[in-house]
Amino acid sequence: MTLLSVLDLAPVPQGSTPGDALRNTLDLAQHAESWGYNRYWVAEHHNMVGIASAATSVVIGYIAGGTRTIRVGAGGIMLPNHSPLVIAEQFGTLASLYPGRIDLGLGRAPGTDQRTLLALRRDPGSSDKFPQDVLELQALLGPVQPGQFLQAVPGADTNVPLWILGSSLFGAQLAAMLGLPYAFASHFAPDALMRALQVYRDNFKPSEQLTAPHAMIGVNVIAADTDEEARFLFTTPQQSFTNLFRGTRGKLQPPIADIESYWSPSEKVQASNMLGCSVVGSPQTVREGLARLIEKTGADELMVASAIYDHGARLRSYEILAEVWKELN
Repeated sequence: MTLLSVLDLAPVPQGSTPGDALRNTLDLAQHAESWGYNRYWVAEHHNMVGIASAATSVVIGYIAGGTRTIRVGAGGIMLPNHSPLVIAEQFGTLASLYPGRIDLGLGRAPGTDQRTLLALRRDPGSSDKFPQDVLELQALLGPVQPGQFLQAVPGADTNVPLWILGSSLFGAQLAAMLGLPYAFASHFAPDALMRALQVYRDNFKPSEQLTAPHAMIGVNVIAADTDEEARFLFTTPQQSFTNLFRGTRGKLQPPIADIESYWSPSEKVQASNMLGCSVVGSPQTVREGLARLIEKTGADELMVASAIYDHGARLRSYEILAEVWKELN
């Protein structure tokens, strides 16, 4: 059975504060837990006024502390921004506080722009060491070896499950080589999805963590009671992706009646391509769209992003999705 999970960037809508966004995140996580979602992930982004999850491990602790059973984790931590020891300590602490519930997804992108990299004190070449950093982190979270000097406390022997994230073939190859679960960012970069899944599955080597490949794919789902309402709500992420090309990132914008008046023809092509892995509509439309996506990809898990301006509408979208999912399974 394909699993269903939530990706939440803690979006900050226009007229709201990061505090509002984080409280909405916890509220959505609590609802997602009651609706039967498998895991709830937040992601590391920096210097973005519309995303409140920059201090990712802190947000994870907030969510885990306000829920009881749902798995909570990072989708992901941008490992080249950090020392593996610091991440091992942070997630070892989380795993010690919330045993059996913490995931650690790892990416090698910066999660920000080039100028902010300087503020992060990041070495521009640090992403080249990503495979070695993953192995170092894995060792720090594993059992202490005889004569081992450097230990993560907490962290050692917590064996926090690691995931490799990616939007290209690099992550697929690394996840396969290390025998780790793989999450593909098709919710904003769908072009290489099918090829990456094939590379991952064809080259997977079993490990202590995982005996068979487990592939998760990102998908944007905007569900509402009618197709028309869902398409209206979808204009919010359509505006956000258009703004990426304009270099005018900001807070989440309210939906608009006519998206064609907002973007140019070239912007429409670019934004629509990035949003190609999206299912938007009424319960029946969403059911049919998800069934096609699962049949096409054979995904073991869907990680659903829903950048909806109104929090009540976002809750309703995830509620509809949970109802549809029960019917599909």
